[in-house]
Amino acid sequence: MNIKNFRIISILEGISYLLLFGVTMPLKYMAEMPEPNQVIGMIHGVLFVIYVLMAVVLQRKHGWSYMTLGIMLFCSILPFGTFWMERKYLRSA
Repeated sequence: MNIKNFRIISILEGISYLLLFGVTMPLKYMAEMPEPNQVIGMIHGVLFVIYVLMAVVLQRKHGWSYMTLGIMLFCSILPFGTFWMERKYLRSA
């Protein structure tokens, strides 16, 4: 595992999060189309788990503080959070 792969996962996780809440949730509840939500929801769930595991592994590997890890994990639940985190913490790493 390296930072380049984590950057890719963080961007994909952020995109899946925005698709889930910005596109598929409205389709599910306003247009009664649950299928896109199920597909994107599964993809987002897998990416989220990979993101969290990679953050923990890289924190230990690179000696990041627990505060940095906490910020990275917190950003995963905020819209656009992973994009901000990727720019602030990973581009310079």
